[in-house]
Amino acid sequence: MVLVDGRERRGARTRDALRAVAFRLFLAEGYEKVTVARIAAEAGVSHMTFFRHFPTKEDVVLRDEYDPLLEELVRSRPADHPPVERIRHAVTTALPEVYRREREALYLRARLILRTPALRARMGESAASSSLAFERGLTPPGERPPPSVRVIAAACTAALTTAITLWVEEEGRSELPDLVEDAFDALLTGDGGPS
Repeated sequence: MVLVDGRERRGARTRDALRAVAFRLFLAEGYEKVTVARIAAEAGVSHMTFFRHFPTKEDVVLRDEYDPLLEELVRSRPADHPPVERIRHAVTTALPEVYRREREALYLRARLILRTPALRARMGESAASSSLAFERGLTPPGERPPPSVRVIAAACTAALTTAITLWVEEEGRSELPDLVEDAFDALLTGDGGPS
């Protein structure tokens, strides 16, 4: 057990180091100009080690480890609570701590995804992964999510994606947790603002 935990910690440190180096290089030189070999060399690992952690260069930006946490947080809420509220609680519980620790990395990641054509083209995959996490959290284990759960999960994912997009469009001047709260308020109330 200790060996597995130690291996997992080393793997997490390697992933974090690769991501930090990649983001620094992408920011300095542009996403398209930076190669996997360069990221690996600057992180002090082989390119094969890079590919053990990230199947493609895009994945160093697109992949995150938040979906299992969100699924568990959604599942932990009472099943009789409204589904949108369960998802909102999960997101607003997890986000502040991650945001406090990783605000700049989150912003850079979001900016890269939205402003880099190769990443933006794959943005739907990341959103679909979050939507599936919400679906699993709302659905009893072993059951298929009903259409209503899939619709709610997709709507909540759209609210979250919209908040992140607004954050990047405003160049990070607003606070992401506030934008997320506003997005969920709009989803719950159906208030689109002034006509």
